[in-house]
Amino acid sequence: MAEGYDVLFLGGGTGGYVAAIRAAQLGMKVGVVERDLIGGTCTHRGCIPAKALLRAAAVATEVQHAAEFGVNPGEVTLDYAQAMKRARKVVDQSYRGVQYLFRKHNIETIEGTGVITSPNSIRVEGPDGATQEVTGKFLIIDTGSTPREIEGLETDGRRVMTSDHATYSEELPKRVIVRGGGATGLEFASVYREFGAEVTLVGRVAPNEDAEIASQLQRAFQRQGITMINGFRPGADAFELTENGIKLRHEDNVIEADAMLLAIGRYGNVTDIGLETIGVEVKDGFIAVDDYLRTNVDGVFAIGDVTGLQQLAHTAMHQGIVAVEVMAGHQPEKLDYNKIPWVTFCHPEIGSVGLSESEATERGYNIKVGRFPMSASGKARVDGDTTGLAKIVADADTDQVLGVHILGHLATELIAEAGLALMFEATAWEIGITVHAHPTVSEILHEAALDADGMALHI
Repeated sequence: MAEGYDVLFLGGGTGGYVAAIRAAQLGMKVGVVERDLIGGTCTHRGCIPAKALLRAAAVATEVQHAAEFGVNPGEVTLDYAQAMKRARKVVDQSYRGVQYLFRKHNIETIEGTGVITSPNSIRVEGPDGATQEVTGKFLIIDTGSTPREIEGLETDGRRVMTSDHATYSEELPKRVIVRGGGATGLEFASVYREFGAEVTLVGRVAPNEDAEIASQLQRAFQRQGITMINGFRPGADAFELTENGIKLRHEDNVIEADAMLLAIGRYGNVTDIGLETIGVEVKDGFIAVDDYLRTNVDGVFAIGDVTGLQQLAHTAMHQGIVAVEVMAGHQPEKLDYNKIPWVTFCHPEIGSVGLSESEATERGYNIKVGRFPMSASGKARVDGDTTGLAKIVADADTDQVLGVHILGHLATELIAEAGLALMFEATAWEIGITVHAHPTVSEILHEAALDADGMALHI
């Protein structure tokens, strides 16, 4: 194996493998040091398996309500273990796809645990214990992140799990506590509930979403039978591990469950990788980078979760592209994190981009808001999924769209249009005069844009 590369990666997660492909397209010789599996958390323990489980949960719900559509499937049984096996099959297919792309672009993988020894070199200890030194003109750190745990509470993978455990376990807890109301917590709350578990969601629900979206989501979860203790942030002393499960004390109540999923955030993998050796700046537990993903050390870049800028797979991908294009002497457009959509695949789904109503007000904008309920969408009614709304926040003085927030059917797909609108600084009027095909769920964005000026047609 060759030792000298144009760009050398420490870690081959989602951002790393995409950046490696882009670097190869630009004519660079690329090496990726990876101790686990190329593709990282998203491919193997995050996005892909979780969404496969969510799809299985959605199918389960559809089948249970099939009689409403004139389809009578007979007795319906739910098999969580089979759903998990399918999820792992999807993961394997995705992994093979990444491996194929590495072969196609002649990207070399150096298996083993890497430690940075200089701004241009990494010492790698292979699976057999042998070590080698690999070098590169540029270095990209893509070491990812690890789920946070509650200090003082044992995480055993059975009674107390993180998403790393939950995306592998074939056993469905009959009663489960989900600690954390961010994307991971919301998604697994949906999975567990739709497969028949009793779910208690503990923590602030959808904390990063527009308040109106979060409120409607909570009502939807309540209708589904999910119990919520909103805003409660218990420490280790509030829990008691039992032989077969876990107990949580809240005020005068004791909540008993078979397991708890911890979804309270992630911390950057910055320790034991040699950052201190070359003096890379770490701030609040994450690697500090500039607008073009450069660290304070010349020739060393960092991308993805380890930067702490936005822990989203698609953000990591685009960070990687920006970084390698800078290395190649290009002048890429720097990322505007305010214009990157974020999505949550719970039921109902959430898609958001830009400023919430409160954020826009706090920043001093004179705003106007357009709303359109999913229940007024003909296509949503056809599909039998009418929970939620589209909401557009615009500058009342210039009409420029500041933020778009969607709760409901296909929200994770529809938000792409809103991302494009923000990227090109579209106005509500421009969205409103754009012809949207009928009947489609996308018409809710058209109507919400019209509603910003009081001209919605179907409400």
